[in-house]
Amino acid sequence: MTNKDTEKLEHELKESKRIEDYLTTNNSELSNDTLAEHLEKLIKEKGLNKALVIEKSNLDKIYAYHIFAGRKKASRNKVLALALAMQLTTDEAQHFLYYAKAEKLYARNSWDSVILYALENKLTVIETNLLLDKLGESKLVE
Repeated sequence: MTNKDTEKLEHELKESKRIEDYLTTNNSELSNDTLAEHLEKLIKEKGLNKALVIEKSNLDKIYAYHIFAGRKKASRNKVLALALAMQLTTDEAQHFLYYAKAEKLYARNSWDSVILYALENKLTVIETNLLLDKLGESKLVE
């Protein structure tokens, strides 16, 4: 469980004279979870049902279960579909993208702005796809 925010860790890292000291001091603050491990934590923390999340994500069920099991790499769009299905906050979704090794959402990008709006307003994947289509943007998932 982390207690320090990322900004504080970054400050300590900048001030550190030896990386070994920083790593030792902050061992409990650091996380090297995979996307699958992070997904499992989110499901537990939020008391969600994996099958329901997958259904709400509009992803192919088999492919989605492979993502949960760590057998398939999830594209940025698939990660965002899962984020919407889990009703993650914007910050949680940005963090989720980090674990997927995907670009974070950028408000200066029109497509990303729609996704940020969808996250803030708790839109479903279907509602988000309809909004993207209405605005002439490519869909999140087919």
